[in-house]
Amino acid sequence: MEEMILDDIDLRLLAELQRDAARSNQALAETLRVSPATSLRRTRRLVELGVIERQVALLQPERLAAALGHGLTALVEVSLDRQGQEALDAFEARAVADAAVQQCWRVSPGPDFVLVVAVRDMPGYQLLAQRLFTQDANVRNVRAFFSLKRAKFEPTLPLPEPARG
Repeated sequence: MEEMILDDIDLRLLAELQRDAARSNQALAETLRVSPATSLRRTRRLVELGVIERQVALLQPERLAAALGHGLTALVEVSLDRQGQEALDAFEARAVADAAVQQCWRVSPGPDFVLVVAVRDMPGYQLLAQRLFTQDANVRNVRAFFSLKRAKFEPTLPLPEPARG
């Protein structure tokens, strides 16, 4: 695998892609003030290095609700009885395989996991709870917090400021 060295162009490219990855390579190159070939080559390299994991469309829940109805988002704390590596790995594998689980975080101190889940409604949450929590004898405690409003959702990662030259 290629050594990972990120220069100012890479950092600017990553920042721009985090803002809007749907732009054409030509538009991206113009914003960065580099050639389209450079922009494309750098983007491909960042994908190959695994720095760019994937590109997705972020859906706006309130607008989608007009067509599908409001969903239910919950932040769920999960504590296990046994915290050995095998037990943690087993629960994590089940959680990440469930389509309703949007995010799965192994945390410390406190609960063992924090999950962000999205379901259609409360019966959907009950089915999720049955699948992930009730049927697992190692789940000791579950605390769910149901979202009333999403005030901010920003999936971008902070990057160092590129050098100004």
